[in-house]
Amino acid sequence: MEMMSSSSSSTTQAISLREMGMYEPFQQLSGWENAFNTIGSSNQNNNNNPSSSTVPEVDARADADDNNKANYTSLYNNSVEAEPSSNNDQDDDQINDKMKRRLAQNREAARKSRLRKKAHVQQLEESRLKLSQLEQELARARQQGLCVRNSSDSSYLGPAGTMNTGIAAFEMEYTHWLEEQNKRVSEIRTALQAHISDIELKMLVDICLNHYANLFRMKADAAKADVFFLISGMWRTSTERFFQWIGGFRPSELLNVVMPYIEPLTDQQLLEVRNLQQSSQQAEEALSQGLDKLQQGLVENIAVDIRVVESVSHGAQMASAMENLQALEGFVNQADHLRKQTLQQMSKILTTRQAARGLLALGEYFHRLRALSSLWAARPRERT
Repeated sequence: MEMMSSSSSSTTQAISLREMGMYEPFQQLSGWENAFNTIGSSNQNNNNNPSSSTVPEVDARADADDNNKANYTSLYNNSVEAEPSSNNDQDDDQINDKMKRRLAQNREAARKSRLRKKAHVQQLEESRLKLSQLEQELARARQQGLCVRNSSDSSYLGPAGTMNTGIAAFEMEYTHWLEEQNKRVSEIRTALQAHISDIELKMLVDICLNHYANLFRMKADAAKADVFFLISGMWRTSTERFFQWIGGFRPSELLNVVMPYIEPLTDQQLLEVRNLQQSSQQAEEALSQGLDKLQQGLVENIAVDIRVVESVSHGAQMASAMENLQALEGFVNQADHLRKQTLQQMSKILTTRQAARGLLALGEYFHRLRALSSLWAARPRERT
């Protein structure tokens, strides 16, 4: 009885400790089983014993706690395992988005590269076609004798009558330049009639001035090939040659042509135009005098001791004459430089619309000179 009382008090103490959270049934389970076996063997038939109902109750509660702990542990583990899975899905989505963006960027870069390559190939093909066209034109010029038109002069032919390729190239370039010049003049005429803005008109004026600058560049290259070709004016029509001055037009004549088309002028503009005209005339006179001295020096070099055919100084005289001829190229370049500066200064003095009217008048003037030449060449001739 004492023993059962002790067991009952121990059980009650264990239950109270377990309810306070300070008892772990797993650590004392074997002890309770031994005590239960001893009590069962001595009082096997005693069903009303309080201790026999107390121990199963403790075990049931312990099993329930174990089940609860197992459930809590399972839920915790599942929640812990679910979080990394969600994070992994998010990481996979981010990686997929990055890969998609990179693939899209790579596709766009490849597309742009293909477009650049296509444009480059197209540009090369156009250049090849232009080069082929120039070669064909040069071949036709050689066959037809383009550079000996309307004249028996062969000064621009090389040794043994071969063609000077530099002059032949200038002939073709000048033909294209005339075609472009007609387009530029037509564009300015249309723009003035349409009353477009000054900004758009200024672009056309600059393009036209640059077109004249290209002509002066072409002439400089031709002067290196054969300066007499430019001086003689064989690249121009007969009427244009009549007004020619050192391989081109006189700048002062240019001002006289455009003056009626740029009026009215302000007092300041009128003063600047007169100063420009005066300075152009002075420069023209200086170049003309220099060219006269060059011609005089050339005559003197050749005519010295002309009575003596086998003169000892014959070689030195020819060398001096060659130096004078080389200086002729410089005169042509200076004359073109004066023409270019006059055009540029005139455009700076005038307003945009005045400059456009002046360039239109100048282009129309040269066009009429060429037309007059054609009419003169096609005139009916009386038979003798």
